[in-house]
Amino acid sequence: MRTSFPLLAGMLASALLAGCSRPAAEAEPVRAVRTVVVAAQSAGGSAEYAAEVRARTESRLSFRVGGKITRRHVDLGDTVKAGQVLAQLDPQDLRLGETAAQAAVRAAQVNFDLAAADLKRYRELRDQGFISGAELERRQTTMQAAQAQLEQARAQAGVQANQAAYSSLVADVAGVITGVDAEPGAVVSAGTPVLRLAHDGPRDVVFTVPEDRLTSVRALLGRPGAVQVTLWGSGEQRMPASVREVAAAADPVTRTFLVKADVGNAPVRLGQTATASIAQARVDNVTKLPLSAVFEQQGASAVWVVDVPTMTVRAQRIQVGGADGRDIVVTGGLQPGQRVVSAGVHVLTQGQKVSLYAEPGSPPATPASAASTPR
Repeated sequence: MRTSFPLLAGMLASALLAGCSRPAAEAEPVRAVRTVVVAAQSAGGSAEYAAEVRARTESRLSFRVGGKITRRHVDLGDTVKAGQVLAQLDPQDLRLGETAAQAAVRAAQVNFDLAAADLKRYRELRDQGFISGAELERRQTTMQAAQAQLEQARAQAGVQANQAAYSSLVADVAGVITGVDAEPGAVVSAGTPVLRLAHDGPRDVVFTVPEDRLTSVRALLGRPGAVQVTLWGSGEQRMPASVREVAAAADPVTRTFLVKADVGNAPVRLGQTATASIAQARVDNVTKLPLSAVFEQQGASAVWVVDVPTMTVRAQRIQVGGADGRDIVVTGGLQPGQRVVSAGVHVLTQGQKVSLYAEPGSPPATPASAASTPR
């Protein structure tokens, strides 16, 4: 027993030390990555923007008087004609006001007739020498005041008649109802939008451009065919358009500028989605990378560059000069011949070991054999 105790103590100490020791860190896996080789290229072609077909003129229709909406005669998407009644207010109070104004006209007419008769009698009395000229002037002034009151009452009656007619919301021009802002039962004040009406006539294709393209787009104002419009769902058929209007200020949310391109009376539908293409001058000696190759690092654009001798990656900041289709145009930060990771950049870390990805069924890729592999 005495001879085995030191042996047991040693075994227990070894077990405790083995339990307290930290496990060895696992080696970081070698990731297979797709890459592209940096080479001087030409950028240009055309810039494409998502656009929407809108009416040249769209009005927000409202009642010219306040009241309760009793009926709405049109629905969203309805085609209306000029003079068509679109909605109706409760006209009861307006009709009562019109009746009161007509009664005021009749009362003013009676006062005027009485003043005119008095003036006639007093003129006869003055001619006979029974009254003075001053008394006749007073009667003449009374008649003139009665005449002015009659004219005022007639004008007020005309206003009240117009107010009664304003209880019907009438379309000024032909067009299409593109929005409904109030329903029957709502009490609205004068000028509250009730319906939106897109006028028949020319159509615009509307899209937004970033600030760096603003100068070049403004240079196209009024130039026929400067914009090519392709309607979604119509194949590759294009129609020419000209830039008609460019917003003077940026949208406060998107910080982009609204552009309206005129397509005239082309056979397009309101709200139809389209692609607006603007040709751009070609620029040589630039680098184009897929969008998936670029990531953000400390507020700047960067890419992963593969160090071929060690097959590790390092972050390299770049200067982005814009976009060319689905590619990013790089104007600085890279040298021809460098190999850049084109996919999976979000899973890489500085100095990580990588291997070149090979398509299934193809021989394993090497830095030398993959130099001319397309992305």
